Amino acid sequence: MIQVDRRAQALLLVLAAALLFGAGIKYARWTMQPAPPQVIAAGANDSPVREQTPVQQELAVHLSGAVQFPGVYRVPKGSRVIDGVEKAKPTEEADIQALNLAAPLIDGQKITVPKKGEPLVGGAPAGGVPAASQPGLININSATLEQLDSLPGIGPALAQRIIDYRNNKGPFRDIKDLTNVSGIGEAKYNQLKDLISVY
Repeated sequence: MIQVDRRAQALLLVLAAALLFGAGIKYARWTMQPAPPQVIAAGANDSPVREQTPVQQELAVHLSGAVQFPGVYRVPKGSRVIDGVEKAKPTEEADIQALNLAAPLIDGQKITVPKKGEPLVGGAPAGGVPAASQPGLININSATLEQLDSLPGIGPALAQRIIDYRNNKGPFRDIKDLTNVSGIGEAKYNQLKDLISVY
């Protein structure tokens, strides 16, 4: 009986070793197989998403006059005159209240900060001072309803349309852009072009 039990035990050991050996071979083969590609669930119409880097949009404006650091400054798009003036650091004698500090800045605009008591050429500026060679022009980017109404062929309703346009679309970049306002055609523009400016 003892001899039979030993034979049975030996047979069981052999079977167990064979099973372990077989399992080891299968495991080795499984680990050597390349991993399946990772699949990301997506809809039928989905396309690969490319990472987009936001582009910083800037304006270049020239600050001069009664400021400590005159020069060209870069400011974020949508900035106001006050933002440019603060960068150039107005002097103690600067009269910044003579400027329209809330006016939107335009790329390439020159802002001249006047001194206190210094006369402004061409009337109140839209953030800057109109060119000395063109005194008395009405800046369509900052003019009030009353100032626009004073132009030939522009009544209160059309003046309000001009203001609504620049508030919704942004400042006029060129006087010719005035023709984009409903009610202002070529004929009316020709009446106004020598009387208006955008700076």
